[in-house]
Parts: sequence; C-alpha cells; structure tokens
Amino acid sequence: MTHPPARPAMIWAALVVVYVVWGSTYLGIRVVVEADIPPFLGMGLRFTIAGLLMVGFLWLRHGRSRLRVGRRELRASAVMGLLLLVLGNGMVAVAEQTVPSGLAALIVGAISLWFVLLQVAGGQRPPVLTWVGVLVGLAGVAVICLPRGGIEGVEWWGVAILLFATISWAFGSYFSPRLGLPRNALVASAYEMLAGGVVLLIVSATTGEFGRLQVSEVPAKGWLALAYLIVLGSLLGYTAYGYLLANAPLSLVGTYAYVNPVVAVLLGWAILAEPVTSIVLIGGALVVGGVVLVVNGERTSAKGRRSDPAPDRTPDEVAA
Repeated sequence: MTHPPARPAMIWAALVVVYVVWGSTYLGIRVVVEADIPPFLGMGLRFTIAGLLMVGFLWLRHGRSRLRVGRRELRASAVMGLLLLVLGNGMVAVAEQTVPSGLAALIVGAISLWFVLLQVAGGQRPPVLTWVGVLVGLAGVAVICLPRGGIEGVEWWGVAILLFATISWAFGSYFSPRLGLPRNALVASAYEMLAGGVVLLIVSATTGEFGRLQVSEVPAKGWLALAYLIVLGSLLGYTAYGYLLANAPLSLVGTYAYVNPVVAVLLGWAILAEPVTSIVLIGGALVVGGVVLVVNGERTSAKGRRSDPAPDRTPDEVAA
C-alpha cells in the first residue's frame, strides 16, 4: 500500500509552523518564568499534560494497540525524554531566569555545530564547507557568551546552562536512531514527553519548587504562556516536525535551525522589549551564518553520497 505524495502547500504550512511556533517557545518560556512559575515545575506540567493529550489522541484515533510498545522502546523513550526535555528544554527554562529569550535562542542555535563534532567523533569526515560553518558558528557563540551579549543582568551560569542544554539535546538527537525508539513518531513523542515531564515534576518536588509556587500570585499571562507551550509548542510543533521528517527533504527541514533564532530575537524585542545589542547582532549573525554553511555543507555531502553506485547508509539516513 502506497501513500499519496505530500502536497507542497502542506509541506510549507508545516514548515512555517515549525519556524514560528518553535521560534516563539523561547518567548513563552521567558513569560512563564517571569510569572513566578518555577522552571522545573512549569516545564514538567508542559510535557506531562502534552504527553497525556497525545496519548489520549492516539488512543481515540487508532485504538489501544497503537500505544503498545516493548521494554526497549519504553527505555529508549525515557532516555530521549531525559536528554532532550529534562536536560535540554528544562535547562533552557532554568537559564531563561536570567538570559533573555532572544539571546537564549541564538545560543541554542549552536546545536547544529555540536552535531558535526559528534559526527567527527564517530569517525565521519565532514566536507570543508561544514568545517568552515562550525568555526564561524563557534566564533559567534564565543562573541555572544564571553561578554554575555553585552546585556546587563545576564548571569554567567545562565549562559553555561544553555551551552550544557545544547550539548545534551545534540547527544540525544544524534544517538536517537541507535536507541530503538517506537517506529511511530507520534507514539515516540508521547512517551518521551511523559517520561521527561514526570522526571521534571520529581526534580521540581525534590528542589522545593512546589512550596514556592503561589498560584494566586501568578498573572494570567503566565498560565496563557504555559497553555501556549503545551498546545502549540509541544503538540502542534511536534506534529508538524514529524510530518516534515516523513514528507520533506532533510535539507529543507534543517533550515529551522537558523530561522528559529531570528524569530525568537524579533519576538523578544517586539513583545518583551528585550535589548538587542551590537554584540547580539554580530554574534547572532555569525551563529546563523555558521549554521547555514553547515546545512549546505551537509546537503552537498548527502548529494555526493547518493550519486555513488552503492552508498552505505548511516544510522541517521536509515532513520530518516
């Protein structure tokens, strides 16, 4: 049984969703933590509720059998939830207590650079253009991180946590094809969100965040931002991303990595009046430019591999 080809309009609609929605999540996280919702608790609620909604949707749409997975698949989902959502998104929320959303997005944009370094550690040889992109991007990260973007009030530990979060997300994404995740992307996302959300709630409870939350003192915008992260950031964003992975070229999907930071900076400046200093602009331009070079270098390399008579497929290509 064959599936009809995806319509270009649907692909571009999903791409716009990923561009705008994922770029706006940095703003949503900033609003949540500024509204005195503790970071671990806020992200724990976000992913736990989103995971439950996803499980409910799959159950109603496809029945209980779709959600049945083996122990290995559950373990792999838990590992991904830990690396991506707890040590990744959870740490971003912690960092955004001191780092503006736009600056955070620019630093997180360096994820693509860590992917290349992980490929090198795994024995792969990226093309020269990719290496140039890595060097340019890392220079941009240094420009932003060393003076903390030239923005007052940004703590060094917030920048360090963001860098740690990007490395954790890169590790999780790079090793995901080797973990044995559920074949259905939505099922995998549901279990990852549930696992990550529960761990975040446990961390929140053990660090005393539950006692610090004053529900009556949280403004309406805080709860609205949390709802936005649950419905649009987690459910719609993940669904659109999964659709793109199944129907669009990876080279096109990968462009979100350098569009999201631009969207985040513009939204942070327009809505929260976050400062955009010359250091942020210069460093951000280098980071985005470096990621563009990396994406184009990998695209050229992939075309070269496909032109070979009998190319060997990497785990990443098999998963795609």
